[in-house]
Amino acid sequence: AAGISPFQALTVSLASRVGVGNLAGVAVALYLGGAGAIFWMWLVALVGMATAYAESTLGQMYKTTNDDGEYRGGPAFYIAWGLKAPWAAVIFSVALMLSFGLVFNAVQSNAIAGAMENAFNVPRLLTGIVLAGVAGVVIFGGVRSVARVAQHVVPWMALAYVLVAVLVLIMNIDEVPGMLAAIVLSAFGFQEAAGGVAGGLAAAMLNGVKRGMFSNEAGMGSVPNIAACATPRPHHPSSQGFVQALGVFIDTIVICTATALVILLSGVFEPGTGATGIELTQNALEDHIGAVGPYFIALAILFFAFTSIIGNYSYAENALTYMGLAGRTGVIVLRCGLLAMVIWGALQSVDTVFNTADASMGLMATINLIAIVLLSGTVAKLTKNYFEQKASGQEPRFQLNDFPELEHKINTSIWRRRD
Repeated sequence: AAGISPFQALTVSLASRVGVGNLAGVAVALYLGGAGAIFWMWLVALVGMATAYAESTLGQMYKTTNDDGEYRGGPAFYIAWGLKAPWAAVIFSVALMLSFGLVFNAVQSNAIAGAMENAFNVPRLLTGIVLAGVAGVVIFGGVRSVARVAQHVVPWMALAYVLVAVLVLIMNIDEVPGMLAAIVLSAFGFQEAAGGVAGGLAAAMLNGVKRGMFSNEAGMGSVPNIAACATPRPHHPSSQGFVQALGVFIDTIVICTATALVILLSGVFEPGTGATGIELTQNALEDHIGAVGPYFIALAILFFAFTSIIGNYSYAENALTYMGLAGRTGVIVLRCGLLAMVIWGALQSVDTVFNTADASMGLMATINLIAIVLLSGTVAKLTKNYFEQKASGQEPRFQLNDFPELEHKINTSIWRRRD
């Protein structure tokens, strides 16, 4: 059986995690919740790293192979085999296909179309068609093709964005301590009386948590679908868990914070009034580096959102595999449906798109989080096993005889081999 590399699994999960939420979502959280929203977003990320570790470790543990001998897995598999609840796995898979196969891609193309229209006056329909064409080339090559593209594009796009944020930091270095103090103080509602933001603590908390969840996807049950496709190094499920916990850190602590700094250090940020969403991020960067700012953000959105579309596809294909629909016809229907949503999303208003996304996302997260809690004993035992081997100077390896209770719940042939 063949798996993608751990690095490819990380870049595909970052492709999907790092999207519109990192640019527009952070701006919306600041607009509605003030600077304090960022503090709550950081807290969500710390909890999210633990959740991402647990769900990706389980995704690895319960993975199987498809007809082509490639690894597939994810929450549907650990819900069906680990919890013996195939009915819940089917509901989860349908919600995953609706959200990641269809709806979320409309959110991403909507943002690209808006940014291209604002910066370069490109008609929305044209953006939608071109986007669908390029995405089609990648996704018709399947999960391996997505992994190859993500591996080459994602590290560079993230690096370029972070470097621009670092430049902004250096240009405003004397204002940074005051801004960090503002983030912490307004997180607990101490600064709101002065700033006039209504509902200080609650607004900061709600918006930070909501946007943090949407951006880093921890606990939603999406990322384990790609974590399961990897050949773990070392050969132990926990190693993929750690890789994906790093993904949450990069997404929220590094990239979302970069956006927040650019906005908070600019002269254009007025909570509750003025611009919001991607426009606020574009205006803020323009305030720092001049007319090139909005163009840079438009290109960042193009790359961030495009890679999200192809990353999301790889998740949806896993759900098809679980439901036994990943034959030629099923896969082609999914791919065409996804590309149609990309074009539709480019032409729609943002609200319609987001409301549909929120509903299916909530259903997925609920089922997945319950499953993680019920399987937490397995996660704890795997983690302990991993660290005990590390402590004794060995490279951690999963040995089936240490886990007799898993014998009839996992695909033992995968874990007996030493690939």
